[in-house]
Amino acid sequence: MKDSRPTEDGTAIRRRRYCPDCSGRFTTFERVQLRELMVLKKSGRRVPFDRDKLMRSIQVALRKRPVDPERVERMVSGIVRRLESLGESEIKSETVGKLVMEALKMLDDVAYVRFASVYKNFREAKDFEELLGELSGDEGDGDAGDR
Repeated sequence: MKDSRPTEDGTAIRRRRYCPDCSGRFTTFERVQLRELMVLKKSGRRVPFDRDKLMRSIQVALRKRPVDPERVERMVSGIVRRLESLGESEIKSETVGKLVMEALKMLDDVAYVRFASVYKNFREAKDFEELLGELSGDEGDGDAGDR
């Protein structure tokens, strides 16, 4: 038995399935893949784009944060759509990282800082201070030195 419907953002088909062997119920998501994307790593290596890997790295940054999983799913779908709409079959890993950073900045500041610390290869506390300075500057409230 199957129950199928489009996801909220219309980027996938959600199917509820039933396993006759174990009597378990589970959900699958089927997505249309517009083109085969390759990611060009800094090392020069080319690897196939992996949506699940993108989702896992974002979930690591969001670990123990109060963010609705549906919002995360929409964010990832949006990033994938933007990558596909670039019209390139090869995308630099930096491009993927920048899109993730932009999206996380809008979603959750803590996850943004976590992801940035790995993406930008932070080595010392000063790196965090600079990023946090950018964050507080973006919100316009700043510190007393800005007034």
